[in-house]
Amino acid sequence: MKPFFSIIIPLFNKEKHIKNTLQSVLDQSFSNFEVIIVNDGSTDNSLNQVNAVIDERIKVYSIENSGVSAARNYGIKKAQAEYIAFLDADDLWETSFLEYITKLIDSYPKEHVFATALKIKKNTDYYFATYRNLTLDDGESKVLNYFKYSLDHSLLHCTCTVFNKGIIKSVGTFDESLTTSEDTDYWIRIGLKHSIVFLNKPLAIHQVVNNGLTKSNRKKFKSIDFSKYEDQKNHSSYFKKFINKNKFSSAIKYKFVGDKINFQKLKNEIDYKMLNFKQKLLLMTPLYVTKHIINIYNSLSKKKNYF
Repeated sequence: MKPFFSIIIPLFNKEKHIKNTLQSVLDQSFSNFEVIIVNDGSTDNSLNQVNAVIDERIKVYSIENSGVSAARNYGIKKAQAEYIAFLDADDLWETSFLEYITKLIDSYPKEHVFATALKIKKNTDYYFATYRNLTLDDGESKVLNYFKYSLDHSLLHCTCTVFNKGIIKSVGTFDESLTTSEDTDYWIRIGLKHSIVFLNKPLAIHQVVNNGLTKSNRKKFKSIDFSKYEDQKNHSSYFKKFINKNKFSSAIKYKFVGDKINFQKLKNEIDYKMLNFKQKLLLMTPLYVTKHIINIYNSLSKKKNYF
């Protein structure tokens, strides 16, 4: 029988997490799926952890280390189902995640992209992603504009998003030239072409293993080329605010890794009228002050949100 969902899990050195992630998939109340694990050149015990789990729905492929975008794209090529779901190798699903996604697909037959609300785990704390402008009741679903409702946390995340494989014809696959922000780039491309069926029920769990923004030893960062979206003829205020927010975020990351040229370039592209006081402060202060502000902010807000 052809699977209804193809679940793609890129795997690179997640020996402490992959077994729990995989079990959360196998425990789903909706069982017609295949699991495509793309081992992206792991050097730890990850592959042995996967091979210890026996289930005919699991398919394992190993490739040379090429990055998460290449691993996801490889998984897409191997997918047999019409609906693609992604799950990072350290994240989890509630047991009813696929069941609810199936109900959304049945309820919105003309739509192509589906997502649920996200629960975030940081250390031992759980909290919920916040979505600006969202007025849905708990458990309510609706077709939404991606940019309008992603000005805080993105509606789409690789742990809570499912899409019809047919959208690849118009959206394409993940950009393998990006080593960071590759998912944000993909969500932007989806948002420019499709609405999002969103269920306001946290059925996916993202585990924050490392916070890259506050890691002072992180030396490499490449921002999205935001100019490539300018010809998309999307001039909504929400689209502009979303792009401006991401330019700000990328500028701060360039600042942290000491890339003064790209920091200044993006800083000059930002519309300061769309920033709040705290964001302006982070752009203008010396690096050591910026780090201090962010550390204070994270410590105060860790149970509600993450930077």
